[in-house]
Amino acid sequence: MNLNDLPGSGRMDVLVRAINSTLFISHGIRNDSAITLHLQGGEGPNRRILFDGATLAGVRPDERSIAGQIKAIMKLPIPPVGHFQEITQGISHSGGDITDTIESWNKDNVEINTLDINGTKITEKKLVDKIGIILSDDFPFDEAEKNILGSYHKISLGEKWLQGHSCIAITQYELDKL
Repeated sequence: MNLNDLPGSGRMDVLVRAINSTLFISHGIRNDSAITLHLQGGEGPNRRILFDGATLAGVRPDERSIAGQIKAIMKLPIPPVGHFQEITQGISHSGGDITDTIESWNKDNVEINTLDINGTKITEKKLVDKIGIILSDDFPFDEAEKNILGSYHKISLGEKWLQGHSCIAITQYELDKL
């Protein structure tokens, strides 16, 4: 699957900006945050790419560099579902989709939430340290995704549809208050 061939312009930009908002702060990396990209819908099996701030090293926050790393990973054979293979320090990949990530989070007692305009305002939600937040890319969740995510708590950042990286930045701001 080539991200540049996916429907919708700027898919790689969406992913790279999400990584930057999740992991990078001025002069450093958030060691308490991780982001899993779910690459689905193209040819071949689904792939998950995990960027873990606790161990990440040697990654610069510029978009070209991160996009190059993602493209290089996409050329590699996909490891089996549930087995994350480290590519470089703090970056690994595995087969699987959102249901596999949810299953893993449930085993790790991660509180799972989705971003939804109709959810509880983030300022009114009691946030916990071990929280997983699921957001879509530049398109809303489809019906199948809504069915998978329907039982999890919904968090709202307001009444406007914001770009993903902005949602992440706002969420990080709220989590930093813990």
